[in-house]
Amino acid sequence: MNKYENIELKALFEISKVLTSSFNLEKNLFLALEIISKELEMRRGSIFIFDKKTEEISIVAAYGLTEEEISRGKYRLGEGIVGRVIETGQPMFIPDIEKEPQFLNKTGSRPNKKGISFLCVPIKIEEEILGVVSADRIYADEQVDVDDDLRVLSIIASLIGQFLKLWETYKIIEDENIILRAQLKDRYNFPNLIGQSPSFQAVLKTVMKVAGTDATVLLFGESGTGKELIAKTIHFQSKRAKGPFVAINCAAIPENLLEAELFGSEKGAFTGAIKRIGKFEQANGGTIFLDEIGELPFSLQPKLLRVLQDKAFEPLGSSKNIKVDVRIISATNKDLSEEIRKGSFREDLFWRLNVIPIYIPPLRERKEDIPPLVEYYLKSFCNIYKKSISIDNEALKVLLSYDWPGNVRELSNTIERLVVMSESDKIKVYELPDRVRGIIKVKSVFSEDLKLPTEIEELERIRIMDALPRFNYNIRKTAKLLGLTERQLNYRVRKYGIKIKKDLGLNDSDH
Repeated sequence: MNKYENIELKALFEISKVLTSSFNLEKNLFLALEIISKELEMRRGSIFIFDKKTEEISIVAAYGLTEEEISRGKYRLGEGIVGRVIETGQPMFIPDIEKEPQFLNKTGSRPNKKGISFLCVPIKIEEEILGVVSADRIYADEQVDVDDDLRVLSIIASLIGQFLKLWETYKIIEDENIILRAQLKDRYNFPNLIGQSPSFQAVLKTVMKVAGTDATVLLFGESGTGKELIAKTIHFQSKRAKGPFVAINCAAIPENLLEAELFGSEKGAFTGAIKRIGKFEQANGGTIFLDEIGELPFSLQPKLLRVLQDKAFEPLGSSKNIKVDVRIISATNKDLSEEIRKGSFREDLFWRLNVIPIYIPPLRERKEDIPPLVEYYLKSFCNIYKKSISIDNEALKVLLSYDWPGNVRELSNTIERLVVMSESDKIKVYELPDRVRGIIKVKSVFSEDLKLPTEIEELERIRIMDALPRFNYNIRKTAKLLGLTERQLNYRVRKYGIKIKKDLGLNDSDH
């Protein structure tokens, strides 16, 4: 192997390292051209990219040219040496550019062209032409072979082609990620947290304060109150929004697998174990959400405590110490102070998690939030299922009277079911689920000091309004169902001001 071949191999090795170091297009290509110039003595190197849509060829990176000269380096397909190489897909060598009329020197970077040779090779993957690599060369040394230069430049062009293809894929994914992150940030924004009650507004106020910090947050609240929604909102409104949001339910994974799920594992750490990256490592640079933290096994609590203290852990079956930069948000529907008293939750871990406690009230404690939530979910599901549906006032009153043990999640599921199943443009009382209609607490909705006779009348009115539509407002059949005479039912209809379809007579029991 001669001296020049050693130089070639060194240059190729350095260029391959540069092109695999990152996805910074202009920087990597500039460094590759710099190596070509310094190691292979090829001056004024340029990389041109071919735009198939516009059929324009322009410089994406150059070495030895000013910004103004780069801006002038634009060609059309077939124009000049660069345009010809892209058109034919074949390399070209110009021994003396001063004597070559096809060499256009559009950049104006060569005021004195005498004695300069020009090499230009296509950048292609299989049969697809992506652009060209070009370089100037002065052949003062007779030992240098032009064919060797074209061969080396072609290898470099192949490396650049592979890099460009990878960069295109990366750019598509990156652009999609930017769009998705913008959508997520918009979705998990404060206006999308529906609630006008003082208790929920207090939650939002705290969320706004902590979102811009890295403080550890502990969310308290019953199942279905929206703890994960709050956690995501904190993440996507924080400086970590570009980092990952990783959620794990500590109650959903068996105890013997949870440690590997959280902290990762090495192959062979236990029977059937494979090398696994844990949730904490996945969340590096972002946020980890530990749902149902009260279910975390006591044996794993010291390891979580260490992560909180040192931001470090060891994967299962490994002695390697992994450092992570992670914000921790946890949630529980348990009374952790009671768990501490029982000895199933460490007190020191509780105080580490409980830096910023946020209590999310159940829906029954913020009934004034039900109407805006119903409106929000109606609009959302109508958009999804291409319907236009509203809710009857009497049906809304029944929704207000229900205690919602499943909280906002149950309300969302109920509205979705109603939108899907409804055959009219307005949801009526009788369409509501049995569990909702069967639990009517009039006192909590209509008056703080409702007397028993009034409560009975209100219950009677709701039962009549519920029964009438079932029989298409047929008085005789409805009265029979309710255990009333037709006369008694007609009297109550008038008494409570219940509206009957205009084409139905109140005393016509045949309808």
